[in-house]
Amino acid sequence: MASQKYYVVWSGKNTGIYNSWEECKEQVHGVKSARYKSFKSLKEAEEAFAKGGAPERQSNRPNSSYIEESLSVDAACSGNPGKMEYRGVDTKTGEEIFHYGPVDNGTNNIGEFLAIVHALALLKNENKTTPIYSDSQTAISWVRKKSANTTLPKNKQTEHIWQVIKRAETWLRNNSYSNQLLKWDTNHWGEIKADFGRK
Repeated sequence: MASQKYYVVWSGKNTGIYNSWEECKEQVHGVKSARYKSFKSLKEAEEAFAKGGAPERQSNRPNSSYIEESLSVDAACSGNPGKMEYRGVDTKTGEEIFHYGPVDNGTNNIGEFLAIVHALALLKNENKTTPIYSDSQTAISWVRKKSANTTLPKNKQTEHIWQVIKRAETWLRNNSYSNQLLKWDTNHWGEIKADFGRK
């Protein structure tokens, strides 16, 4: 696995970190303003992605500010697992668009994942291609893979949350979308607009 490379897409159909050139190519092929680069380690890729642009293009960073006309999602969880909830807000106004929970036996990553899928389904239903911001790279990658890679045990207590997860995964497998999934840059922009403010 020494030759494993990670591909960062800063500008393309969907931004993010990809594990193969094929996945990366899918996001940048035919996109005029596409910006992407390969890295030898996931750590390097994550750091570069968080900075929002390839080093040689830093002075001309298009991602130096967020897109106001967008939807921001976030989750909160007390305990791991514990009481979990998530919501989506209008990034520009802070108006809450949807809210789910709290429910027992969830995790933060599960909440972040479900929030993105909820936003995608809602926007598709309204025929909108509004970009979606999440501050969870994990959740974004789960959505892209159409699978929640959670270690949450399957038992009577978690039955309800697993039903919701399966419903979200089924939606992802059966639907396509053109909304951009974007990583919120907390370092530069502060907490995501959908943050519950409980840290």
